[in-house]
Amino acid sequence: MLLGSGELGREFVIAAKRLGQYVIAVDSYNNAPAQQVADEREVIDMLDGNALDALVARHRPDMIVPEIEAIRTERFYDYEEQGIQVVPSARAANFTMNRKAIRDLASNELGLRTARYRYAASLEELRTSVSEVGIPCVVKPLMSSSGKGQSTVKTEEDIERAWSYSQSGRRGDIAEVIVEAFVPFHTEITLLTVTQKNGPTLFCPPIGHRQERGDYQESWQPCRIADAQLHEAREIAENVTRALTGAGIWGVEFFLADDGLYFSELSPRPHDTGMVTLAGTQNLTEFELHARAVLGLPIPEIELLRVGASAVVLAGSEGENPVYTGLEDALREAGTDIRIFGKPTSRPYRRMAVTLAYDRPGSDVDAVKEKAVANAGKVRVISEQTSGFPSGKG
Repeated sequence: MLLGSGELGREFVIAAKRLGQYVIAVDSYNNAPAQQVADEREVIDMLDGNALDALVARHRPDMIVPEIEAIRTERFYDYEEQGIQVVPSARAANFTMNRKAIRDLASNELGLRTARYRYAASLEELRTSVSEVGIPCVVKPLMSSSGKGQSTVKTEEDIERAWSYSQSGRRGDIAEVIVEAFVPFHTEITLLTVTQKNGPTLFCPPIGHRQERGDYQESWQPCRIADAQLHEAREIAENVTRALTGAGIWGVEFFLADDGLYFSELSPRPHDTGMVTLAGTQNLTEFELHARAVLGLPIPEIELLRVGASAVVLAGSEGENPVYTGLEDALREAGTDIRIFGKPTSRPYRRMAVTLAYDRPGSDVDAVKEKAVANAGKVRVISEQTSGFPSGKG
């Protein structure tokens, strides 16, 4: 049972089906991307614990695979007691679906280096936290995804706007936010980490990425990083995933700054920046790695096969039944591809597709990235009853 059926879930379902699995895809709306390729679908509010319990009791899945944050994850402990495998584990899901739990674990229990941070549950508390952390700083809901509700406070006048935006973009019923000091980093990386039921922890080649509005815009693999920093990142990723327990793929994010490495965030599932692996950069995509790991199948190695990049295609307006133009231009060059997610509706800045570019090993990764970004700009999302700015690469 897949809880959350977006574009990452869609690719996971495809990987699981190729390994003979029967998948029930659950989301809060009908015809979500993963539901279109699953065996069955269900539509419920996953924050309704009773509805979630009833769904699990009716289907009795062997495995529950969360794909989003907005779930009553505290129910997962009961499901594990019933003999259902929760991916990666009930502990991992509960800690990582809430930024407060994972940050306190990383900073207080594991002693990892993070940005200075505070919490705030009201506008007045936010003002106090910002004064303690300092300006500039970043405000994030404790539960959100794809950058929703996240903003940067650059002046005191931004504080009230940041609070309002955090509440409109939060997932679930938790109003509290985390306030993080701004880290003057030069690179953000995702270190995809694979924990196995029977086997060592494995690491994908590091993925670089760029964000806007808290959401990734493009990613590339491999990302240049000093050997010493890569070794440190792997140690941190192995320690934090071991503390959380369970088998699966984890997106462990770091800031690379002039004064060293900072732990940022962690997701216990395929990561949006890891969509670059759909460009064939590795022998196994992040979704295939996740499927193998949760099923307990062996992963002999993770091998870098070529240089790759991904860039998002964003909707520019609100509407239904989107169609896509510009595909011929976007796919004209060798070493290019595209994945359209199949979302039934659009809204401004909604991620609707991703363009991919790749080249032989040792190629200029910046040139590959520029090709992916340029191709994303050639694709337009046109929906019925649209309004707003032209869509494409926003």
